[in-house]
Amino acid sequence: MNLFTDFDTRIKNALETIDIVKEKRSELDFGRISVEPPRDPSHGEVATNAAMVLSKPLGQNPRAIADIIAAKLREDGDIAEVSVAGPGFINIRLSVAYWQRLLASMITAGTDYGRSPLGQGRKVNVEYVSANPTGPMHVGHCRGAVVGDALANLLGFAGYAVTKEYYINDAGSQIDVLARSAFLRYREALGENIGTIPPGLYPGDYLVPVGKALADEFGTKLRVMHEAEWLPIVKDRAVDAMMVMIREDLAALNVKHEVFFSERSLHAGNGASIRTAINDLTFKGHVYKGTLPPPKGQLPEDWEDREQTLFRSTEVGDDIDRPLIKSDGSYTYFAADVAYFKDKFDRGFDEMIYVLGADHGGYVKRLEALARAVSEGRSKLTVLLCQLVKLYRNGEPVKMSKRSGDFVTLREVVDEVGSDSVRFMMLYRKNSEPLDFDFAKVTEQSKDNPVFYVQYAHARCMSVFRQAKEAFPDLDIEALDLAAAIAGEITDPNELQLIGKLAEYPRVIEAAAQAQEPHRIVFYLYDLASSFHAHWNKGKEQPELRFVNDKNRELSIARLGLVHAVASVLKSGLTIAGTNAPDEMR
Repeated sequence: MNLFTDFDTRIKNALETIDIVKEKRSELDFGRISVEPPRDPSHGEVATNAAMVLSKPLGQNPRAIADIIAAKLREDGDIAEVSVAGPGFINIRLSVAYWQRLLASMITAGTDYGRSPLGQGRKVNVEYVSANPTGPMHVGHCRGAVVGDALANLLGFAGYAVTKEYYINDAGSQIDVLARSAFLRYREALGENIGTIPPGLYPGDYLVPVGKALADEFGTKLRVMHEAEWLPIVKDRAVDAMMVMIREDLAALNVKHEVFFSERSLHAGNGASIRTAINDLTFKGHVYKGTLPPPKGQLPEDWEDREQTLFRSTEVGDDIDRPLIKSDGSYTYFAADVAYFKDKFDRGFDEMIYVLGADHGGYVKRLEALARAVSEGRSKLTVLLCQLVKLYRNGEPVKMSKRSGDFVTLREVVDEVGSDSVRFMMLYRKNSEPLDFDFAKVTEQSKDNPVFYVQYAHARCMSVFRQAKEAFPDLDIEALDLAAAIAGEITDPNELQLIGKLAEYPRVIEAAAQAQEPHRIVFYLYDLASSFHAHWNKGKEQPELRFVNDKNRELSIARLGLVHAVASVLKSGLTIAGTNAPDEMR
């Protein structure tokens, strides 16, 4: 049960019975009425702006309207108190009986509590990571991997039909560089002294096994071939090896894509897919032959005013028109983007989400324009940019450079601090904000380490069940109907506050899904863990608040229901974040 959805319905139903509302119902917009937690929790559990929304069209003072609405709401048996504040805000306190029923519904739902029909099965493609297959993944890729994966999990929980996709950039000059770099390591494996890696090639040791594998497979055969012969062979082997490594890195981070889409497939058959996509844009009137103005700033010496095939992207929201086919007849990189989006659209996706690095900010408008043109407004494209991650060790910066080979890989970070710490901390800032990641801090066992604090809350929940078994050895917890066991036992204000925090979860899920902000989930989990730990600590000072009371079996069983609900929500949120919910922590 979603508390706020429930009371949104109740409040609007109550409004429908008020005479002055019924008289002008056709002129009133209930869609602007909000039902949410009050800014100040001391004012109650539910607040609504209904009186302020309706006052103008009803021609009444909002405070007077609020008093009328409040009187009507007091007729609801689940409402303990209604008050009017300020210019007409209506604050509501709920009855203990309502909280008890709500808790029972949470227990029955288990880890499905908070699951939403919001998405209504709409098909969403979330493409993330999509790192060039030219080497192991570094920590910069890590953030996009976690954000994209958690977002996909969140959208799935909120009722969308989600596909997780990785776009393999296995076409273009960087793959030629990879192949030449691997070929150098192949020569090294044959016993040659290759000396210093030439500038422009990838120097990392991760290509040494690729070179050895080529030597084992081909012996000296490649060495006597012309580059035009060995290059495609080495390209295939090198890309395959890089993708095996990338998949292993992602698996270590608990990231699993359902689709790996090869850019090279778009270029197959002399670019048949790209040609089809451009023809489609042409048919829709978005393509023309023309020239582009020179780049802003200093004019390059080799710039020429040449006619090209252009996408009329300025007519669909872009800053400038984009080249599709160069004057020499070859396709531009953006032409492949056109074909790739069309492929997604043809697969029936209602929305495409691209999770990209901050250095792709210039791509946003052109991709959005592309989506409008190809889908004719029927599909939505969203680009989420992930800002940089700065690595620290005890406050000291850790430098990295992918080109030089002197960089910290994603796998090294995961192996040192664990997948759970990496994932949770990568979500502990909004993706559009820079993130500092300190190896020392994320392994602390303290409140200052959010992932430990949240996981410890779940482990504490599990320890309560073990304590209950010790206090009541004959108690078969597995067979208990914890929802039925509530039966009026949960009445303490501290316990009701904890239920109130749990009641926020469905609303957080829907808000995070609508905003496409998975960081909201881990923020909420931290707050819930804080509320649970605080209640636990009160039990130390006030034994009557302890979850297990060996002198009161019925109360203990009812409180196990509360603990079960807390554990279920923690596990649900941690699963969305892609982290574990441990039963014990040592």
